[in-house]
Amino acid sequence: MPRSKSADHVTPAEEFVEFATVTSPRLRRTAFLLCGDWHTAEDLAQATLVKVFTSWRRISRKDAADSYATRTLVNTYLADKRRKRVGEVLTGTLPERPVQAQTPEVRVLVLSALATLPPKARAVVVLRYWSDLSVEQVATLLDCSTGNVKSQSARALDKLRVLLADAPGDDGPAGRRLGMNETMGASDG
Repeated sequence: MPRSKSADHVTPAEEFVEFATVTSPRLRRTAFLLCGDWHTAEDLAQATLVKVFTSWRRISRKDAADSYATRTLVNTYLADKRRKRVGEVLTGTLPERPVQAQTPEVRVLVLSALATLPPKARAVVVLRYWSDLSVEQVATLLDCSTGNVKSQSARALDKLRVLLADAPGDDGPAGRRLGMNETMGASDG
């Protein structure tokens, strides 16, 4: 029996729900690497999805929606960092119950080192070495030159190497033992 035209039609809201279901875990992981806090990462991912939803009908190429969402996430993170947060106090203690089991020593070291970076430098490192984007893609997402991405990346990696070189480990300093890609990509967050 032939299907009716209305049964095959997918509404934009249904398209977005499918997109959000598939994309939200990646957005949360990337947001966590940007901000270093799971609760804030959840807020950033939700704010990003709200902004993408409001623009959903204008996104002409649905295959570009992933890039649009990533850019929106980074812009939301950077705008949030520009605002002063009076009511939040950051602590050096871990939550009582971790979100998921992790390799604690190296992960905590890398996340602590990432937290010392300025917001834009942190965004560059996360996008280049966690999301595995090219220099050109990061420059496009952050709306800056490729030279800026390269210099931000170089300075940030130098700072991370210094911080991680002093960290003790089983095989010697963590900075020499692990590369950034290997360390940051060790878990899905």
